[in-house]
Amino acid sequence: MRIPDWTPALKAQPQDLVDAITARRGGTLLNLDKALLWSEPLARGWNIFMKEVRTGFPTSRKLRELGICTVALLTGAHYEYHHHAPDFLAAGGTQAQLDALRTFAAMDPPAAISDDSLDEVESLVVRYAAQMTRDVKVGDEVFAALRAHFDETQIVELTTTIAAYNMVARILVALEITPEA
Repeated sequence: MRIPDWTPALKAQPQDLVDAITARRGGTLLNLDKALLWSEPLARGWNIFMKEVRTGFPTSRKLRELGICTVALLTGAHYEYHHHAPDFLAAGGTQAQLDALRTFAAMDPPAAISDDSLDEVESLVVRYAAQMTRDVKVGDEVFAALRAHFDETQIVELTTTIAAYNMVARILVALEITPEA
């Protein structure tokens, strides 16, 4: 990492904040947390916002994790992929789908994803995440296809998940945060 891991000895933070992040993480701080804790307002807001993005949305966890993995691979955020590929599998995804996603992300520029392991909706989520990540602007055709499969709440939640993890990717890559040992 380009900055030292945060520790209480290097910069005191309110114990309630550290405890809340540690609780959300299941008892341990991740390397990303050790970067964010250099800023109390950032760490506090992040913990609340990302908790909702990760666990508060009823929109398909599998599809949200597919979007996150797409962002991770397209941005080179290895830390993000390291953490979210297992979550995608736990949510019902398959290794064949992750392999198809890796193949898609390795294309320069990525072409249409055409792999039988991804169904129509999964392929659409990958295309949406790729356009949001690479182009920022989403084409009318892709958005119209989203509207055919998702209601407004699902579109907003899927969009927010992809956007949030684009933000995460930029922090991870810029600060060179690596996965935990």
